[in-house]
Amino acid sequence: MFKKVLIANRGEIALRIHRACREMGIKTVAVHSLADSSAMHVRLADESVCIGPAPSKASYLNIPSIISAALVTGADAIHPGMGFLSENAEFAAIVEAHGMTFIGPTPEHIHIMGDKVKAKETAISLGIPVVPGSKGAVETEEEALAVARDVGFPVLIKAASGGGGKGMKVAHFEGELKDALHLAKAEADANFGNSQVYIEKYLSAPRHIEIQVLADGFGNAIHLGERDCSIQRRHQKVWEEAFSPVITPEQRAKLGKIVTDAMGQMKYRGVGTIEFLYENGEFYFIEMNTRLQVEHPITEMITGLDLVEEQIRIAAGAHLQYKQEDITFKGHAIECRINAEHPETFVPSPGKIGYYHAPGGVGVRVDSALYSGYNIPPHYDSLISKLIVYGRTRQEALMRLSRALDEYIIDGVETTLPLHKKLVKSADIIGGNYDVHWLEKMLNMS
Repeated sequence: MFKKVLIANRGEIALRIHRACREMGIKTVAVHSLADSSAMHVRLADESVCIGPAPSKASYLNIPSIISAALVTGADAIHPGMGFLSENAEFAAIVEAHGMTFIGPTPEHIHIMGDKVKAKETAISLGIPVVPGSKGAVETEEEALAVARDVGFPVLIKAASGGGGKGMKVAHFEGELKDALHLAKAEADANFGNSQVYIEKYLSAPRHIEIQVLADGFGNAIHLGERDCSIQRRHQKVWEEAFSPVITPEQRAKLGKIVTDAMGQMKYRGVGTIEFLYENGEFYFIEMNTRLQVEHPITEMITGLDLVEEQIRIAAGAHLQYKQEDITFKGHAIECRINAEHPETFVPSPGKIGYYHAPGGVGVRVDSALYSGYNIPPHYDSLISKLIVYGRTRQEALMRLSRALDEYIIDGVETTLPLHKKLVKSADIIGGNYDVHWLEKMLNMS
């Protein structure tokens, strides 16, 4: 087992990783920018190293600084967390080249699944159902038109290296295709340095369903059920549930077997999430995230597993300690992403936290690095807290969530807590009647 792990991230996920390491008897090294010198994970880690000024490019994306910090402190492994360098194949390779372990998949698997075109081709070869569309990247207007006519309008043009809705445009009919193609390519190039795009059939009212997998690199893989992440704004998840209100146990078992067979065949290593669109009883692969997900706590709540601990064990060379039949699912869990944003305009609201009180009680978990007096810097993602609740039934989870939201106090900055208080009382949410477009329609009407 590792003796010392450097955590190449910040905020609540860095604190989450630190806690898992400490419970495993592993020392931690926190890296931080100048803006994060007073962050909670920095205060609690065994050692800390400043790796640069506030901008991410100069700190959390600065590979030489992170590698230097790991070498100076004698870390034998690096956990990338999520975001930043967590799905950077080059970073993973550099870590390994310096004699340390990257706590995550192999650089090869990160590279394959990080390119949406290659990921789709790989999914097809592994027997995973995909959205109808182009077989690879689309370069010209003529190619785009041929694919669109084949699958039928509307179509979705997506960046091959995309994420978070960037480089993604919809063409509802032929007259929109040309402009949508060029806009998507330009946006993809500006955001990812890669102008390649591909085309998929645009589904009108799908749900976003993802399967959590765990694999050891030796051909053993299990799934930990699905998460419903359909409540989204601008392709960013806002509210997640495990299980989905609309997926049957039979569908769960069937889809779970498809993805675990695929991961075993790939000899995938670590945690991973296979994301699907679900419409009219059919699942369509959209992408794979080769890292820990923001919403991993709801899977932990219904399975009793610690996914970060499992990541670390597998990275250290251990075989998977569970078989699929060992995994039992109990109850229902919901996660609300709390952002430092105005709850109606969604304008970021950095600043100093005044009074802070987190909710508690049976079945309530808060993953956050906030504390009274902490200053939220303006340089990073606005996610500041994850409120997770567990109930024996979905109804119990919803009631518990409503109570926990009423208890949660974050003074000094605007947050999206008021939005979640509206969501938990929505008849559509209570009834489980929503899709990926539901939240934006609701916000436009309010």
